[in-house]
Amino acid sequence: MSDTAAPRPYRSYVYAYPHKTAYRPLPAPAPSLAALWRDEPKDALSLYAHIPFCEVRCGFCNLFTRIGAPDELTTRYLDALDRQAATVREALGHRDPVRFATAAFGGGTPTFLTAGELERLCDIAEKRMGVDLRAVPLSVETSPSTATADRLALLAERGATRLSIGVQSFVEAEARAAVRPQHRADVESALGRIRDTDVPVLNIDLIYGIDGQTEESWRASLDAALAWRPEELYLYPLYVRPLTGLGRISPAADREWDEQRLRLYRYGRDHLLGHGYEQVSMRMFRRTDAAPLGPDDYACQTDGMIGLGCGARSYTSALHYSFDYAVEMREIRTIIDAYTETADFSRAEVGRWVDAGEARRRHLLQSLLQAEGMPVAGYEERFGASPFADFPAELDRFEALGWLDAAAPAGLLRLSPEGLAHSDGLGPELFSPSVRAAMAAYEPK
Repeated sequence: MSDTAAPRPYRSYVYAYPHKTAYRPLPAPAPSLAALWRDEPKDALSLYAHIPFCEVRCGFCNLFTRIGAPDELTTRYLDALDRQAATVREALGHRDPVRFATAAFGGGTPTFLTAGELERLCDIAEKRMGVDLRAVPLSVETSPSTATADRLALLAERGATRLSIGVQSFVEAEARAAVRPQHRADVESALGRIRDTDVPVLNIDLIYGIDGQTEESWRASLDAALAWRPEELYLYPLYVRPLTGLGRISPAADREWDEQRLRLYRYGRDHLLGHGYEQVSMRMFRRTDAAPLGPDDYACQTDGMIGLGCGARSYTSALHYSFDYAVEMREIRTIIDAYTETADFSRAEVGRWVDAGEARRRHLLQSLLQAEGMPVAGYEERFGASPFADFPAELDRFEALGWLDAAAPAGLLRLSPEGLAHSDGLGPELFSPSVRAAMAAYEPK
């Protein structure tokens, strides 16, 4: 491939860097959380609680989640989450004030939990971790089948400011093709219940690139979502990953599929821009008259992230850490069971150290993939060098491909519309050789 040959547009969704498949068991003695957090800023932390349960597993899903929770597993999981939270809060120490600026419950499907269990989850966040859920943005993920009135009312009462529902498609045949069995009427009912809560931000997730999807059917889903005037919409390209329900497709079909996804992406982008939405990233669109109440979609990569639960990541400035990772259901069940039996959460067991070079890559990635771009001066102030000096080959290549916005104001490094369209091809080009090697060596399980 020549230097100016474009990478394939759908290589990897860069939702975190380094990716979790680059994590490895940390050598003994594993670092203590108290030591890791001792000198970290603690005045604007983010809390993420991971609930790894779903009623069904969609065919495209490679998230860390299992179907169902037999034998009071949710109770045992929340017991472990409580123990972990108490340990983490103690590790943060009491020398400096500890303040949380944002919180999120994700999964899996947090609303798989009953209303009573969700209340306990909120209590863990508030009483163990010290998060004032009514004073900070709180985002919670839900699904059509679990967005029940009692669960939603509890979340609204406890301070939820954003409810995100994975609809994926309003066309029932497409939902079935994505192994996402649901009825349109049930989706609409769930959306009505969410709107009844008066939670200020509704986000709807939609997917493009489903087998048989056309511009006409894609528009039908977009218009069905727009009818609810969601404050946010996420448009996700469909990926087919190893060990998921949809399996693999052929290389020949891949090329055709790339073109279909790009075509549908552009259609969806233009449709939303024409209906009063602004583009925040390749995936995220916000209604122009809706005030942002929380972080944009790159914020999960920032330092100062506290992750609770066996599928959550935590980020200090020097180490990203988590628990073991898997996609295959049997492996996930094993990891969840081990988590519920864990008594000592005081050390980071699995992770990846982040040196100065990787910190620069993370900053460039998480900034450049946002539609607003990256102020060069901010990068220079943080790292003492220009991004053009740190990444000359990569940025020259992006410019040659037409992915950088030549009309951006002076001092702003920003992607062009086509650069944004190719975010999932551009992002992996900024991965370091060592991270690429670790990801390539990872054996899916």
